[in-house]
Amino acid sequence: MNGWLLAAAAGLVGGVAPALWGAATGPVRRRVGAQNTATLLVCLVLMLLAQGYARPGAYLDAALLLALLGPAGTLIYARLFAAELAGDPPRGRITGALSVLAAAAVVTALCAVTPPGRATVKTVLIGALLVAGNLVSTAALRHPPGGPDRAGEAERVRHG
Repeated sequence: MNGWLLAAAAGLVGGVAPALWGAATGPVRRRVGAQNTATLLVCLVLMLLAQGYARPGAYLDAALLLALLGPAGTLIYARLFAAELAGDPPRGRITGALSVLAAAAVVTALCAVTPPGRATVKTVLIGALLVAGNLVSTAALRHPPGGPDRAGEAERVRHG
């Protein structure tokens, strides 16, 4: 076991597991935010596994696909639960900053040890997609489609 695999295991246990628990329980605002965080963390773990197993092809392709589809899923959930999110939007602002820092740290470390080539380009592209997708989806969760005029609808949904 090398350091990359150890970091991936730590990411799974310390990051992905709590995020999945948050996505499975609690109010909608926490579930959707946790789903967004879990997507980012799984993508970072896949990138670390690619380096740990010295197999950039399949793992980086999966990470690239997840970096493209993960934020899209969060945007779909933001649209689906717009009424509930307008009435009770996510409050945590630190997760967005921590997500950007985590993505930047992993991408920087991987680029430092990866020889120039397709794997490095994929790594940088995945990092850029993760940061941009996370920022866009976090903003969409804080300001769901339908805006403040739908807050009354959220109250009606909540109180029956």
